[in-house]
Amino acid sequence: MVAPIGRRGFVVKGAAGAAALSAGLWPLRPSHAAATMDFDEARHLLSRTTFGATPAEIRALEAQDYVATVDRLLASVRRDAITPPPGWLNEGPAELQRQVQAARAEAAEAKKKAGVDGKALQPERPLQEQGRELRSWWIDEMLVTDQPLTERMVLFWHNHFTSSLQKVRFPPSLFRQNALFRREALGNFATLLKEVARDPAMLIYLDGMRSVARQPNENFARELLELFTLGEGHYSEADIKAAARAFTGWTVDRQTGQFKIRDNEHDGGEKTFLGQTGRFDGDAIVAILLKHPRTAETIVEKLWREFVSLKPDPTEIKKLAAQFRANYELRPLMRSILLSAQFRDPANRGGLIKSPVELIVGTVHLLGLPVPEKTQLVRMMQGLGQMPFDPPNVKGWPGGETWISTYTLLLRQQFLRRIVEATTVASMEGAMMSSSKNRRIERREQLPMKSDEGTMQMAEPTAEPRPVEGRSLRSAGDEAKLGPTLSGVDSATLLRTLLPRAPIDTVDPSRAPGATVAAAMLDTAYQLK
Repeated sequence: MVAPIGRRGFVVKGAAGAAALSAGLWPLRPSHAAATMDFDEARHLLSRTTFGATPAEIRALEAQDYVATVDRLLASVRRDAITPPPGWLNEGPAELQRQVQAARAEAAEAKKKAGVDGKALQPERPLQEQGRELRSWWIDEMLVTDQPLTERMVLFWHNHFTSSLQKVRFPPSLFRQNALFRREALGNFATLLKEVARDPAMLIYLDGMRSVARQPNENFARELLELFTLGEGHYSEADIKAAARAFTGWTVDRQTGQFKIRDNEHDGGEKTFLGQTGRFDGDAIVAILLKHPRTAETIVEKLWREFVSLKPDPTEIKKLAAQFRANYELRPLMRSILLSAQFRDPANRGGLIKSPVELIVGTVHLLGLPVPEKTQLVRMMQGLGQMPFDPPNVKGWPGGETWISTYTLLLRQQFLRRIVEATTVASMEGAMMSSSKNRRIERREQLPMKSDEGTMQMAEPTAEPRPVEGRSLRSAGDEAKLGPTLSGVDSATLLRTLLPRAPIDTVDPSRAPGATVAAAMLDTAYQLK
């Protein structure tokens, strides 16, 4: 019998689980001892480092040397996006304010001409439009990037160093912060931490730009210690106050939106922080934090929970943290994590719950669906509890088992059921978004992964068959054309592609491919990675 997954109904039914395992679909042999990957281990590696791996992407890694594959994967991480930035990127705060004022004046004039209290143009409309474009831009990058591990890491740092568009209210700053996370996605954590301390979006979000010598603001200092580095219980209130004084005068130029230090607002006096005394500024505080053993442990623990399991191995964490603290290079750390026996242990497959972003972006990629307007995808993510650029609070999304509640599981199933019941490309669109006329439809190029000596790139698709007219995936049988990513794949392979472990409900791999895909997507195990 397969062990319980452990969250509100996520329990494998014994008979179905045992039947699938006995059929050899999810072998539990200790594959971490093998030099090369089988299909299931290749799937596991991609499920934790990409969005919705396709059969072709998995097969491209099958029988490949595991260590060499991990090295190629890490070496290929991008430092910049391939999606062109929004046109307003270089506009300053003053220009955005001018647009907001113009929109406000336009709304007032429209209301005056109408002579009634009708619904006027919202004063914040320019800000809202930029926010929508920013979110759509990032979702587009997730869908079209040839190196999805990059965006997985950007999403990780976005949830670690949180900032919210709702408070920052200046999209160019959030775009640049996102770009910073991409530059240092697997770069150097010390560099990233120093840059975050000077990041305009962070300074606005945690009120650093208001912190002056005569009245230090403790928000950034508190989160720097509690969330970004040491964790609770490893500092005192006096340490927070000292750190807050050290960062006074670090602000944002209101005209350009760039980082700026106002020396006349900085507290240059002596401070005692974590047992050390000196005339510390913000850089000195960061340097002290980087020498503290807990900083490395905090980051290793968080990466472990994101990529391996929700129960970090204390011994392994201590060992990895000691290595990481030497120079804070992230790529070697991630290499050690991905090569660890715990990561490769089959018992950890299917042990994590997909975030809303992973579920939605991964499903679109896996099925080769036409990409609808990105704003509709964002709304789905918001409904499932993860709105990009608007985390719930400074702690970010708690993730893990909190992704699933009775309500969100119902919404997840509704999202997937609409896709399963869709019959044509057009109706698949309708299943994924509310109907609207003159909708611009973009299709992501489906690019199966291939590997070579130094990088991991994507290969060109060969065909684009469409779902069968007039029938759902569930009922189309052998006639179902599943799209370029799943076309021509046998049912047993489709089942192993879609699910990381034995299905919770009975799924018969001898059924037609369309029915197998439908059943697998609606199985609760599809929510896992």
